[in-house]
Amino acid sequence: MSRPSLRAIRIYPVKSLTARVADAVAVEPWGLDGDRRWMLVDKAARALTQRQQPLMARISAELLSGGGLLLSAPGRPPLHVEVPEPKRTITVELHRDTVVVAEASDDAHAWFSDVLDCEVRLVHLDEPSHRRHVDPVFARPGDTVSFADGYPLLLTTTASLDALNALVAAGDRPEEGPLPMDRFRPNVVVGGTEPWAEDGWRRIAVGEVAFTVAKPCGRCVITTTDQETAERGKEPLITLARHRRFGKQLVFGQNLIPEGTGVIRVGDPVRILD
Repeated sequence: MSRPSLRAIRIYPVKSLTARVADAVAVEPWGLDGDRRWMLVDKAARALTQRQQPLMARISAELLSGGGLLLSAPGRPPLHVEVPEPKRTITVELHRDTVVVAEASDDAHAWFSDVLDCEVRLVHLDEPSHRRHVDPVFARPGDTVSFADGYPLLLTTTASLDALNALVAAGDRPEEGPLPMDRFRPNVVVGGTEPWAEDGWRRIAVGEVAFTVAKPCGRCVITTTDQETAERGKEPLITLARHRRFGKQLVFGQNLIPEGTGVIRVGDPVRILD
């Protein structure tokens, strides 16, 4: 067994759209630089994700210098979106939190509404004071998060994915495997561990940046969504329900909270601190 190391970094400029692969990225207290600072909301100003709209998996958002976006989708002309003016604000709902955000341009709203065939708006989290608080049961006072579901980062391991895929292959729907890592939408992927080793971690360091391992990540229907075709199956939820049920949650991966700032790079050693 090789020593644990960081194998991949993934950033999601717009919540629930495609990932962008990075070789190195700055860690901020609320997550990775550029990760989930943009989000779609429906006409009731509620967060919209692949849970409701699996076609979001096929929309790409490239993060540009200055924080803007270059949007693309199959069969659609690309669109450049600037960071909106702070004064153009609305209040939106995300997992029972209310968040003050800045609205993107009308062109961006129209582009996404056309692609998804429903009325949506694109919003941006611009002010640090508008970030959400992490669940205090698992966090320190003052810990915050952007538009990620609940925690600043999500970690998965290659060994656990291999173990899960072996269970899928031996289960009722082997034709749905093997599943790629993108189904689980991690920020950091660690290699060189035993399967499920991350279950026992409480603190780790990636390079020189330390993280609290807050809690296991409960999985939802997004993991059943093919990130290239947007088609849905039944796995991995069937297999997770049989083998990875923690209380009421079906678990794969661990949520992280940064203990400081710095830069992490693919190839960095991962040390288990506790």
